[in-house]
Amino acid sequence: MEYYNKVIESVGVRFLKGNNYKVEKPVSISDYQDTDNALILLHRGSLKFGEEQEVVNEGEILFLPSGRKTNLAFGSVGKKSEISNESFLDNKRKYLQTISFKEIKSLDEDCLSIVNFEAKVFDVVNFFNSLGIPPFVIRFNDRIATIIEDMVKENENQTPGKERVMKIHTELLVIEVVRHVLKNRLFMEELSTNSTYFKDPRLIDLFNYIKKNIGGDLSNKVLAKVANVSEDYVGQYFKMLTGINPQDYIEYQRMEAAVELLRTSKKSIRDIGKEVGYKDTAYFCRRFKMMYGLPAGKMRRRESLINVQG
Repeated sequence: MEYYNKVIESVGVRFLKGNNYKVEKPVSISDYQDTDNALILLHRGSLKFGEEQEVVNEGEILFLPSGRKTNLAFGSVGKKSEISNESFLDNKRKYLQTISFKEIKSLDEDCLSIVNFEAKVFDVVNFFNSLGIPPFVIRFNDRIATIIEDMVKENENQTPGKERVMKIHTELLVIEVVRHVLKNRLFMEELSTNSTYFKDPRLIDLFNYIKKNIGGDLSNKVLAKVANVSEDYVGQYFKMLTGINPQDYIEYQRMEAAVELLRTSKKSIRDIGKEVGYKDTAYFCRRFKMMYGLPAGKMRRRESLINVQG
């Protein structure tokens, strides 16, 4: 148990966005993917996910770890449109309409709440993504459902202390999700295999170095010096403790940094690519679309729309 306390203590969280939605038009998204961790609380209607179209019942929560693709279907009335994630994000308002929490209580239509948050170990490793766990349903957990409702209600208000309250709610939310996983013994193999980075401080040094030098030289030769291991061994060492090779991890971190710059700056796509370590803009754009399923420019427009809605 002490090990998991250490894990939880090491995870830093940040609330990103939270809204209530009414399903305007049923839709099935073949390759749904979010850049952030997402919790979807179904109030009324139909929500299904995965290749087998597993059902999420009313009052239950679907957890989507950041970067994990899945088939996702909203809506119970009428024929569903079958579209790609890129098309869904381009036309989100056509399928999901933002509503207030009060409207949820009075509506008979399909509706849900979605909360997005960041959870990073030592402020560098995307925690849930690094565990390698797939999307899953949180069943019979009124505690988490209540926290999500409280977060969305608080987010609707412009009251003193709002940011502090949202941080507290998000901390509690992540703890309750981890407790749910442990209590129900979900993904225990993934937890024991993919969280071994807590056991070797040299790996934490690598994580921090990569974060601080995201736009620079991060070859295995450089990483070997940071970890004080041989260049031939550093790739094996990194993969043994994390489950992925260092260059794949570095690319993921570079793309995460690019998404953050798209959200928070007005820099050009070219400048963002260079800042996160890509000298060739065309290559950066290809890799970005391959990872997130849509071009960097569309990602920026999508984030702008979400901020307006929020």
